[in-house]
Amino acid sequence: MDDLRYPIGRFRYDPSAGEEALGAAIDRIAEVPARLREAVQGLSDAQLDTRYRPGGWTVRQVVHHVADSHINAYVRLRLALTEETPTVRPYQEGRWAELEDARTAPVGVSLRLLEVLHERWVRLLRALPSDAMQRPLHHPGHGQLTVSFLVQMYAWHGQHHVAHVTRLREREGW
Repeated sequence: MDDLRYPIGRFRYDPSAGEEALGAAIDRIAEVPARLREAVQGLSDAQLDTRYRPGGWTVRQVVHHVADSHINAYVRLRLALTEETPTVRPYQEGRWAELEDARTAPVGVSLRLLEVLHERWVRLLRALPSDAMQRPLHHPGHGQLTVSFLVQMYAWHGQHHVAHVTRLREREGW
């Protein structure tokens, strides 16, 4: 794909996704920490501070964003599993990416966080009964969603941001 913003295409939710498709999505979530670590392996600070596209975040900000986003997803999942149609809180991801830690912290901090977060998150996802995938939650900006939506969205989300880094590396010959 030539679209620098959506290198793997935009997210598409499949409301009829069955156990096999959702299991594959969980597998993709499980792979994110290793794939992201591999994508940034060997990059210099100057390369980490390169924007993946004009007007986009730096590679460093992308790595920290994935950690921030996936922490929020994990909490949203737990709320959906333990409350009746909880309303989840949105956050200003663009503003989070401009905070000092997202702009300057070593990427290893967020890579380690992702490894342990995903270990816990994937363990929970793989233990869910199939009917749990339809548990609802409410997002003020997106309306009513389900656990299935979260699983599919974050399977895409991890791949989406890994592709930002890998495609930049390809274009730059890194």
